[in-house]
Amino acid sequence: MASGETIAAIATPPGRGAIAIVRASGPAVRALATHVFRGPALEARTATYGTMLDASGVAIDRGLALLFAAPATYTGEDMLELHVHGSPVVAREVLRALLQHGARLAGPGEFTQRAFLAGKLDLSEAEAVADLIEAESRGAALAATARLAGGVRTVVESIRAQLATTLEHLAGSIDFPDEVPDPERGTLTAELDAIDRRLDELIAGWETGRLVREGVGVAIVGPPNAGKSSLLNALLGAERALVSAIAGTTRDTIEETIAIDGVLVRLTDTAGLRDTTDPLERAGIERTRATLAGNGIALVVIDGSRPLDSDARETLAASADRPRIVFLNKSDLTSDVGPVFAPDALPTDAIVGSAFSAESLSTLREAIAQLGWGGETPDFARPHLASARQADAVAAAQRALGFARSTLAAGAAIDLAASDLVAASAALGTIGGAEATEDVVSGIFARFCIGK
Repeated sequence: MASGETIAAIATPPGRGAIAIVRASGPAVRALATHVFRGPALEARTATYGTMLDASGVAIDRGLALLFAAPATYTGEDMLELHVHGSPVVAREVLRALLQHGARLAGPGEFTQRAFLAGKLDLSEAEAVADLIEAESRGAALAATARLAGGVRTVVESIRAQLATTLEHLAGSIDFPDEVPDPERGTLTAELDAIDRRLDELIAGWETGRLVREGVGVAIVGPPNAGKSSLLNALLGAERALVSAIAGTTRDTIEETIAIDGVLVRLTDTAGLRDTTDPLERAGIERTRATLAGNGIALVVIDGSRPLDSDARETLAASADRPRIVFLNKSDLTSDVGPVFAPDALPTDAIVGSAFSAESLSTLREAIAQLGWGGETPDFARPHLASARQADAVAAAQRALGFARSTLAAGAAIDLAASDLVAASAALGTIGGAEATEDVVSGIFARFCIGK
């Protein structure tokens, strides 16, 4: 990022809408405003109505201009937002006017990167911005908002402060050995144990972070005509998959998402598992097997209105080694359901019901929650690690802390533990960006969209 340059970009998604927003940030913002906006003089934080000009100075729209004065802005620089009608042509021409008069096109995430470099956000909060934009469920949005408010930063800074206090005790005895005695070994060990427990809590939160970011994959599998597509439609509350009484209708996978307890659940409807000579259906069945292997939970749907056949038994066998929910469907068609026919082949916790029963659907949602995240709604507001980068940093801190604890346990000179404590603090510093390399910072902002 070149110092002193003014950047500009369209901040709203591509396509038509009610409004579009073109934004700029940098030292030349006020001068740019005189070239692209005709109207009353702009005042900071006041929406001003006027005419938008294109690169040739021709009026192209009427809308609002908002000036934000440094340093009390998102980027810490002067910023300008131009709110125009949501025509892609209008937004593009206003952006071209800004570029024509001296701005350059912003790179991915460059506005937020400038906020980070100006000290408005730390690196974990910047990552939360991207996560909030990408959130696909209420839980993911709440979790990202909690991190954006500084939840992770506060915890990490508190742990680093504990390490700094311990290092101060060591530094005194190292620098002034004749005047400052070594810290008591047992006390020092207790301090490091307490820090390690806090790091354990952070690592434990990584699973919650992964859950809210990625959701839970559920593969809906079973023999043909068991009601898999009907179940997908019922869980979605929409006719997404084609339903037919003809076996083998589903030839390819269909993926859709729902939210349970605020957690994203990715449902994948698959082709029925059976022996077939149809090459197209066989290709679909291979995809079914791949989908089954690639998802965390198997939702096995069996036609419970008739005895188990070889296809049903094969499906049960293929899913036996993974977390699964067995659903005996079509209880609305008979009072004599699956277990009567083959109690030896079915798990005792199989759910009996119908894809057309609200009670059955509620039971299935509860079963997915129980298997996917223990049944308790995650505490989205609790600070948790949100990326593998953050988890790796905590793991590196724990390794360094482990070396220091081993040094103390072995009875070696206490001052030998100091370098490991410094390394632990530096590893934690990469989470907020204080110790992060330029490559790490660049990699994080590369995943942002242009305009944010």
